Amino acid sequence: MSKRRVTYYYDADTGSYTYGLGHPMKPHRMRVTHDLVSAYGMLDKMHVLRPKRATPEVMTAFHTDEYIHFLNRVTPETAEELTYHGTRFLMGEDNPAFEGVFEFCSISAGGSISAAQRISSGAADIAIHWAGGLHHAKKREASGFCYINDIVLGILELLRTYPRVLPRHDMLIPQIREYFPGTGTQEDRGRGKGRNYTVNIPLKDGITDEAFKRVFEPIVNKIMEIYRPGVVILQCGADSLAGDKLGCFNLTMNGHAHCVQYLRAFNVPLILLGGGGYTVKNVARTWTYETACALGIQDEIDPNLPWNEYFEWFGPRYRLEVPENNMDDLNVRDGSLDKVRATALQQLSQLPCAPSVGMHEVPRESLGRHLGLDIAEEDADEDGGTDDLDRRLAQHSRFVYKLQEPGGGSDESDDERYDSDGSSYRRRKRMSILSNRVVNVDPDVGRAQPRGRRFFKSAVRWDETYGRVRLGKEPVLGSLNGSRLGGMMEATGRSTPGGDVMMEDWEDGTSV
Repeated sequence: MSKRRVTYYYDADTGSYTYGLGHPMKPHRMRVTHDLVSAYGMLDKMHVLRPKRATPEVMTAFHTDEYIHFLNRVTPETAEELTYHGTRFLMGEDNPAFEGVFEFCSISAGGSISAAQRISSGAADIAIHWAGGLHHAKKREASGFCYINDIVLGILELLRTYPRVLPRHDMLIPQIREYFPGTGTQEDRGRGKGRNYTVNIPLKDGITDEAFKRVFEPIVNKIMEIYRPGVVILQCGADSLAGDKLGCFNLTMNGHAHCVQYLRAFNVPLILLGGGGYTVKNVARTWTYETACALGIQDEIDPNLPWNEYFEWFGPRYRLEVPENNMDDLNVRDGSLDKVRATALQQLSQLPCAPSVGMHEVPRESLGRHLGLDIAEEDADEDGGTDDLDRRLAQHSRFVYKLQEPGGGSDESDDERYDSDGSSYRRRKRMSILSNRVVNVDPDVGRAQPRGRRFFKSAVRWDETYGRVRLGKEPVLGSLNGSRLGGMMEATGRSTPGGDVMMEDWEDGTSV
């Protein structure tokens, strides 16, 4: 097998985070995988890099400003308040607000973006980032154990260089239509200009290596023939392995890794990302073996595990293998697999040719940096580096969000919501992966009607008169004379004996 230039991204801090006691998602699996890869001596055969962590600005290439701002400041103690009692951003039990959630997201997103940049620069043929692949995250909220959709961010980076990018999910689970209503069926083929460019392969419980190979190879071969991607992103979620705590498939380690070997043979730039997988020892085994497949040395490594820090975890066999179990393959029993394959091939045949894209020279720096509009972190001052551009953007944002006040001319329904990009969306029912219960919440419960949303603005102010920090809700006593102050106190701060109404702008911390 021919050699490839492989770049391997790993941040040692990834395995230090935890979703909480009893949660099936274990970031520690990345550390176990890395230790096993190191024990096999593969690091010397790759270019090992620590990825640059993604900044909030980079994350907003896909996600909304308010969602990124929320992730940047949420803690387990403030989650109830900042999510409006579980009605925004983090809903249900799948995505807890654990300590360091934003740092964890910055590592995941930064690694996938760095891998995309490495491929785009031509410095590598294959890039591996097992901490990525958290593809369930939505534009304005977390979903399915995922907070930041690093795959989308990586695709946006690749599209600066490649006209066509092929992202491929690992496998579709049978409950996909329950967890994510309206998706997962073969009739779900995209919309608008993207019509027919989505291919779904719904599979039933217990699929084995041979059955999966029968449907995977002809469909992927047809996609590569018609779509002709310049780069492929392979999301190698390991929840399809036999014996996974949440999965329901019956694939072995070799059957799972066959996807990597098959796509590698096309000699197209390839990015390997992680994803699901909740039996930690099997995840580590599989991703280690797939790292060997990327290097082309899968036939050279010893199936008996070498000594490593987590050697006891792999007992009692201590081998690099994930065997199948005795599950029944429902796909073969009812003959649905052949129908799924035939339908997918028929849909792909409707695409006449690969879509053409007008390509232009990609600038090495953003327009904002070229014009000097951005603020480097090292030059930012202690109060956040606020300059005239920040103030003008904030003023424009207040004007835009002011239009969304009650009675402001909007005739949208109560379920309509707005975000920083001006787009609207409606609430839908969600089903938790953990509890299989539908999360149906009222988005207005426990939420005061806003005067106009203001983001990235603290309620803390510096009082020049008294030389101290005060909260935004604290009235400015120095601006009131004695008679008015006494009258306000007698009228509980609402009106004076003369009937004058005292109104306070709590957000600005000033009195009117």
